[in-house]
Amino acid sequence: MSVTTAAADRTVCSSPLPVLGRDVTVPLVTGGEVTYAALDYAASAPALQRVWDDVAAYAPYYGSVHRGAGYLSQLSTDLFENSRVTVAEFLGCREDDQVVFTRSTTDSLNLLAAALPADCQVFVFETEHHASLLPWRDARVTYLNAPRTADQAVATLERALADRDPYGPALVCVTGASNVTGELWPVKELAAAAHAHGARIVLDAAQLAPHHPVSISELDVDWVAFSGHKLYAPFGSGVLAGRSDWLQEAEPYLAGGGASRKVARRTDGGVDVEWHDTAARHEAGSPNVIGVYSIASACKALTEAGFDELVARERRLIAKVCEGLAEVPAVKVLSLFGDDAPRVGVISFVVEGWNSSHFAAALSAEYGIGVRDGLFCAHPLVRTLLGSDPQTQGECGAPEAAPGEKSLNAIRVSFGAGTPDEHVERFVRAVKELVADGARWNYRTEDGRCVPDTNAA
Repeated sequence: MSVTTAAADRTVCSSPLPVLGRDVTVPLVTGGEVTYAALDYAASAPALQRVWDDVAAYAPYYGSVHRGAGYLSQLSTDLFENSRVTVAEFLGCREDDQVVFTRSTTDSLNLLAAALPADCQVFVFETEHHASLLPWRDARVTYLNAPRTADQAVATLERALADRDPYGPALVCVTGASNVTGELWPVKELAAAAHAHGARIVLDAAQLAPHHPVSISELDVDWVAFSGHKLYAPFGSGVLAGRSDWLQEAEPYLAGGGASRKVARRTDGGVDVEWHDTAARHEAGSPNVIGVYSIASACKALTEAGFDELVARERRLIAKVCEGLAEVPAVKVLSLFGDDAPRVGVISFVVEGWNSSHFAAALSAEYGIGVRDGLFCAHPLVRTLLGSDPQTQGECGAPEAAPGEKSLNAIRVSFGAGTPDEHVERFVRAVKELVADGARWNYRTEDGRCVPDTNAA
């Protein structure tokens, strides 16, 4: 029982992978149109054309999962469970690991937080995205200061774990690649440190998995979490994969159909429930079959394209951006581990004399380039990198600051497997022109964002 996909081209090449929206044109405030340069992959990567074609080929065969005797229901169930196998292979899961499908990285880590054993202590660096910084509300949390080298990160964690009291269950949560700086973290070394001190570790691979191979067994992590919408799949799907024991022992993340094996009324009027001990325990309700299948399709597409090829091409794009920004004295690239630290295609920076929202607005309105500005849902880290108090509260997005006013925010450019060379070349050229000549249009602040002034002549 299978679905024939519409995707036919599996050729490995050094050109960008085909993605949706690659030919979309957008208007410029200065007149005319230009092909949109999507350079905000760290927020959401465009869906691969391969993924979209696979989903479209499956759509006519859509049926209920795990609940139907009909042909389409059986086909959809097979598709759903085979997708689980594909994801497990993509992540290098161990034989007894479970793959649980969720809504996002945030959902995955909140699921794990709900499954922590009693009195578990969680260790997390202040450098984390809010998805991995905030879910641990019912645990004892130790927040670790931002390290300035990879070795310092390992040493900081080792000291914190050795000093914990009482010595009980512990979990370390760490990112694989920063969503702010793009820098790669020493995951394997951190995992070894965690295990040496009797702790477990979960890897937030939201920014790592789209750019580098991630193997649970090779990295020796206990869990991995990531989102489909950063892995070139549509919104609304995610993965938590890894050890099953804490998940099996915890109450279901959501109570309902699918999570329960047996339900019966008691004589006293109550209800007895026997929950599944498989991944289904935490997948109550009708699953997002299309979202799950799209993740599996993306995993296959990236594997077949070859990560060696993808990484080599991305490194070339990174070098092109970094070298171009280095030629502009007014630009400061943000970094924890130093400018030469290995990174994925995520680079944040500030421009002297510019409000970050103003600069991002000009890139969009005058050059058709989409980037991100703000604190990137990693407020403590961005505050630390900008030299302000990491305890200062800030809002996501732009502040109430007019063009030209200083803002404690940054600009982020990010790219990946679907990015054409022309897009990063246009970005570098635009940065140089804006710094040298200023914006060609007038801008104003509206609802906290800098936007083109439509009344400007």
